[in-house]
Amino acid sequence: FFRRCLRHLTYLHLRMVNIFILALKNAVIGSVSDSAHVFSKVNEFLGENGLPPLFRIRLVGLTDKVSFSNGPYTITPDVHIDEVENADLLIIPALMGNATATAYLNKDYAPWIAMQYKRGVEVASLCTGAFLLGFSGVLSGKKCTTHWAYANEFRYYYPSVEVVDEHVITDQDGLYSSGGSNAYWNLLLYLVEKYTTREMAIRTAKFFVVDLDKSNQSAFIIFQGMKDHDDEVIIRVQNYIEESFARRLGVDQIAEQFHITRRTLERRFRKATRNTVTEYIQRVKVEAAKKMLETGKRSVNDIMVAVGYSDVQTFREVFKWATGMTPIEYRNKYNHSGVGGDSVY
Repeated sequence: FFRRCLRHLTYLHLRMVNIFILALKNAVIGSVSDSAHVFSKVNEFLGENGLPPLFRIRLVGLTDKVSFSNGPYTITPDVHIDEVENADLLIIPALMGNATATAYLNKDYAPWIAMQYKRGVEVASLCTGAFLLGFSGVLSGKKCTTHWAYANEFRYYYPSVEVVDEHVITDQDGLYSSGGSNAYWNLLLYLVEKYTTREMAIRTAKFFVVDLDKSNQSAFIIFQGMKDHDDEVIIRVQNYIEESFARRLGVDQIAEQFHITRRTLERRFRKATRNTVTEYIQRVKVEAAKKMLETGKRSVNDIMVAVGYSDVQTFREVFKWATGMTPIEYRNKYNHSGVGGDSVY
């Protein structure tokens, strides 16, 4: 059956798929080498079954030598960007250190990426590589994911992009992105399936021992409210919410306490934090509940009350909205203290 699927590939593609991996300064070298390895391995699988290679993988750069991972590694690109022809897919690797600064360090790639995309070339960013993709301008009005720890920073610098940091991958109009760190494996396998078959993606996933269909990274997110703004009143509101998560908090009550109308509070809060007041309250409460679920032996019901909820169904729905898991599923995943008796949650 697998061989029949492989033979079908010869009819799916009339020519080789040209993949160019950007040799960026201070890129995460693992994301570069893993990208090349995945598609090279698919070529090997094809060869084992008497089929020609499907992918041609090359590193593309601006200079003869490029320093990776903040210095320890230097690599020679296969081709200069001015020499690229017939590209099908560009891969932007993950970036080391300060994502915004590293993206700016590689800013000269941005107009070239935009030009290639306008020509019909698809572009995939891995993890924080989304910052360079955002810098190119092609993401305006589109969805994108990145490492959850950098999501607020991305929202700040690229407000025209819809950041869906709970997603492991995104696929929209020939633009792809992946979430935090190792999530790029899921995007690479997704692209393997797109260019070949489901069966080939499964075989590749098994070889690299990767969970093929992971689609949500919410359970990994540690909520960090965006405070890199100059609205002092909103910062005080954020601090109040974070210090008062055990209370039952309402928007009207907060507005009255800070001597501001509800409408003004909601408008300024969303502009500053990219969350509504209610969303922020819920995320802070869920983050506190997650920490309690990860350690100790308190029941889910006790934790629900401790973070200011009194209704089981509401707490369960809000928790699942924020993490993609129920409270009991979350505790079973991250706490091995042997607590039991909460299966209804």
